[in-house]
Amino acid sequence: MNPLENASTLVFWTDGMSGAGASLMETLSELEDPRRPSNGTRHDFREILVIAVCAMLSDADSFEDIALWGRLKADWLRRFLVLKNGIPSQDTFLRVFRVLDPKQFEAVFRRWVGGIVGALDGVVAVDGKTLRRSADGDAPPVHMVSAFSTELGLVLGQEKVAGKSNEITAIPELLEALHIKGLLVSIDAMGCQREIAAKVTEKGADYLLAVKGNQPTLHQQVRDLISDAQLANDGFKHVDKSHGRTVMQLSWVAASGDEIDSALWPGCKTVGCVVSQRVVGDKVAELEERYYISSRKLTAEELAQTVRAHWAIENRLHWMLDVCFGEDDCMIRKDNAPQNLSLLKKIVLNLIRADKTDTAKTSLRLKRKRAAWDDDIRMKMLGIHPL
Repeated sequence: MNPLENASTLVFWTDGMSGAGASLMETLSELEDPRRPSNGTRHDFREILVIAVCAMLSDADSFEDIALWGRLKADWLRRFLVLKNGIPSQDTFLRVFRVLDPKQFEAVFRRWVGGIVGALDGVVAVDGKTLRRSADGDAPPVHMVSAFSTELGLVLGQEKVAGKSNEITAIPELLEALHIKGLLVSIDAMGCQREIAAKVTEKGADYLLAVKGNQPTLHQQVRDLISDAQLANDGFKHVDKSHGRTVMQLSWVAASGDEIDSALWPGCKTVGCVVSQRVVGDKVAELEERYYISSRKLTAEELAQTVRAHWAIENRLHWMLDVCFGEDDCMIRKDNAPQNLSLLKKIVLNLIRADKTDTAKTSLRLKRKRAAWDDDIRMKMLGIHPL
């Protein structure tokens, strides 16, 4: 007989356990069930969330996969869940994630991340990604802006771009919700806006903003300052050789002085330029020049390091979501489901990155396979144990 048979609420067995998984299980219990009891709900809301997390960790990428995994692993799940009415169907998972309040889900996510990372250091990269197959009728596909700790490889938060808006409005909302004091926030040219620079400094952080033609006056001012620096010194050189390609970088910085209006760009101290060229085999790409402004006093070497760190959000987040979680192929479109499913994938990515049980340098793809194939590994990663 299941000792939980008469339990009225879900209890997570995390006694004596610690880590990201245990704290996640506790934090998920803060979410409110968005369903109406009058509709005859059959499945416990928190059990639905736990099954979804366990299944996603175990290489299930869609609601169909999650429901099937749950049915196949029902005996294992009953070791710590009640499952009074069995495993929810694919349609039930979809309905719950369609009506789940994404703002509340994201707030719970941020609290969980804040609890597992402690005091942050280094660079926070902010960038957007389109869920390409999420377009619903005439509505455009969902576009999410994420904040990513380049040092830890963890997602810190996400914000959906409003349907008729763009990243310029979503980024300040995301920054407002994060604890970024003392950090360096890097954003591409879309985020090179006065309001965003002001929001970063208001939160006690520093910014590094890419500057392109969308800010023509600022762009020319930075170019002029950097031209003088390029005449004065050879800059900082960095060469990266990996995966059959060579990337060469030259970086220069200069003090912004009085040339950059501090009333328009609060606290601006440094302007910079990174010139890069990629060589793959016999093919030599054209030189690429990128310009930046920062509220932090940076050396040329620090600028080069920060620019390279920023690209981690592409390589270690966006690429992983597509290749390991199939995000670009996901056709979930209705209501809040695309946004919530994207966050579920980021929760699992964080769980894997924060996991300390696997000391080997196993790839993220294989870590999900290990969690799928080995019940003990899955329980350790989740920080739970049976009665």
